[in-house]
Amino acid sequence: MRILSGIQPSGTLHLGNYFGMMKPSITLQDEGDAYYFIANYHSMTSLFDADQRRQNTINVALDFLACGLDPKRTVFFRQSDVPEVTELSWILSTLTPMGLLERCHSYKDKLARGVSPNHGLFAYPVLMAADILIYDSNVVPVGKDQKQHVEVTRDIAIKFNQEYGETFVIPEPRIGGDVAVIPGTDGQKMSKSYGNTIDIFGEEKATRKKIMSLVMDSRSPAEPKPDADKNIAIQLLKLVAPAEVAGEVEARLRAGGFGYGDLKKALFEHYWNYFAPARAKRAELAANLDYVNGVLNDGAARARAVARTVLNRARKASGID
Repeated sequence: MRILSGIQPSGTLHLGNYFGMMKPSITLQDEGDAYYFIANYHSMTSLFDADQRRQNTINVALDFLACGLDPKRTVFFRQSDVPEVTELSWILSTLTPMGLLERCHSYKDKLARGVSPNHGLFAYPVLMAADILIYDSNVVPVGKDQKQHVEVTRDIAIKFNQEYGETFVIPEPRIGGDVAVIPGTDGQKMSKSYGNTIDIFGEEKATRKKIMSLVMDSRSPAEPKPDADKNIAIQLLKLVAPAEVAGEVEARLRAGGFGYGDLKKALFEHYWNYFAPARAKRAELAANLDYVNGVLNDGAARARAVARTVLNRARKASGID
């Protein structure tokens, strides 16, 4: 089984990235042939600072390796180091109906939020399809909000196979569990584009301030809070604290006599302790960037070997070989 996943270097990685994509992907290293990439081509739809993209890309590599990605078990690489993917994207685009892209929820959501559209943003699902198909991927782990993009990939691959003969493996989405969508500081999905994130490796003082600034309702510490499970801080605490600890805090909120200030202090302490080992590992990696770049270069060489084979298959099938 080949597993494929990618993450954009469009900004600093946050808890939503970690629990929604990174942690599940790291767990899947033991279940199959894992191919994970840093999607720097995709970041070009929203990030227009070249130096920032370069820095973000190395930061994503540091974050992933620090959090447990094992380059001996995983092919880990920069998307742009496999240029075959952009050629396949064009080939796929010639069979992709406009209506299919116009119906994509992610695109419509960004338009509704006032994001200025560009062709890259509109055609994002086609490049994503190329990312998936070029490695003969069987499984794509995604959150519920990304399931549609895998369905688009399946539609495009099936259409190509019908038109030109059996060429592509048809991938299956693997939907994350209850933590697939992580709430941000405003209660919406945590996202860089919404400005509501808590960084994985944020500075201590700044992160403490952000967590202590979470907006709560006006109930006093003494008042019972029967809807405690809907509280943003409780939802986040359940991710970084042992289940029995989070359960105890929630029970105290429901009973009354436990204030939001104490809740937010507990959240910060558990968040800080949760990532402490990874924080130390990241510092070691940041002092050895030659190793990190070596991992990415080795991963790219392994990924290109597969990509060339699949691209050549598609070129031959479509008559442009």
